[in-house]
Amino acid sequence: MSAPRFTTLGCRLNAYETEAMKEMTGQAGLRDAVVVNTCAVTAEAVRKARQEIRRLRRENPQARLIVTGCAAQTEPQTFAAMEEVDAVIGNTEKMRPETWAGLAADFIGTTEAVQVDDIMSVTETAGHLIDGFGTRSRAYVQVQNGCDHRCTFCIIPYGRGNSRSVPAGVVVDQIKRLVDRGYNEVVLTGVDLTSWGADLPAQPKLGDLVMRILRLVPDLPRLRISSIDSIEVDDNLMQAIATEPRLMPHLHLSLQHGDDLILKRMKRRHLRDDAIRFAQEARRLRPEMTFGADIIAGFPTETEAQFENSLKLVEECDLTWLHVFPYSPRPGTPAARMPQVDGRAIKDRAARLRTAGNVQVARHLAAQTGQVHRVLMENPHMGRTEQFTEVDFANPQSEGQIVTAEIRGHADGRLRAVPRGQGT
Repeated sequence: MSAPRFTTLGCRLNAYETEAMKEMTGQAGLRDAVVVNTCAVTAEAVRKARQEIRRLRRENPQARLIVTGCAAQTEPQTFAAMEEVDAVIGNTEKMRPETWAGLAADFIGTTEAVQVDDIMSVTETAGHLIDGFGTRSRAYVQVQNGCDHRCTFCIIPYGRGNSRSVPAGVVVDQIKRLVDRGYNEVVLTGVDLTSWGADLPAQPKLGDLVMRILRLVPDLPRLRISSIDSIEVDDNLMQAIATEPRLMPHLHLSLQHGDDLILKRMKRRHLRDDAIRFAQEARRLRPEMTFGADIIAGFPTETEAQFENSLKLVEECDLTWLHVFPYSPRPGTPAARMPQVDGRAIKDRAARLRTAGNVQVARHLAAQTGQVHRVLMENPHMGRTEQFTEVDFANPQSEGQIVTAEIRGHADGRLRAVPRGQGT
């Protein structure tokens, strides 16, 4: 009998939780199973999950097929009704060792096929289960889960529950162990990262956590934070941006749109001027700062003029790495009941945003020629700068190490470099 096979769809947090499930299923002795960790961020994500389940069943006709993740949490009966699926496990249940122990002990089918409880009743994370995950170069540490906000387009709070935080001491201890194991970069992850601490005693802020990590783990070379809501950034985080070189100069912003009326209809908490002001201030404090951003094209009621405001925001915030999402309605969300934009217009606007993003990437790459960067090697021939730009090396370097490199040019969306002091 073989160990379970895992397929992960969606975000880094799902990938983190898959690593935890691998440990739990191993300890439980679960065998001959396929586990699909689904995403629910868009209707397309759910469709792809169903498609992947059918493919995996064809390839593994005798295995027990278990579906979990956000789509399983929000639409358990959808997956329970699929003839390919043997069990549906919710987002809370998947992080409990006893869930997998029960499945391992019962292969005759008497265990309840659908185990999905009310996610809104969950009050703590399961971030203590593993010490991060990643390649040999970079580890991801979950510090927060869930979201207290209710953006009109988003189903994720119903898959992840309300916001809850991993205590700072637990996070610091995890990162110390990761550094002892040789990791040179740690990425803090969460569903709504800037809400970290609101549910903890004294209600600390994300900036407090960042400063504490950098102070108490002096041997950590690089700390990176994943997607943030810029309107919730606190003074200590801004101080860290300004004064802590070990905090990477790369922020991924949850912007979603560039028009004030659409932002209000999305029930976002910022306006376009807030986004521009934050980007300008962060770059003033850290001139080498680069930004990624999530932007939705074709949100309900979006006019051409409103879309143009999103296009303009790309340059006004000087965004480099765009994640463009063509809007698709999620049943159960308020936006799904709003007047929808024509699908062809959505596709066209998404393509125009991606083109604008490509122009920004090309501009960023061209500006790096002649500069010196510290590059964290992800494999012998490719690493990333502190700004998260991919760098290619002709000659192999040590995986997981930080190489000081001279940028000689760029091609195919990547920089070309040689270690400093070496010739061409």
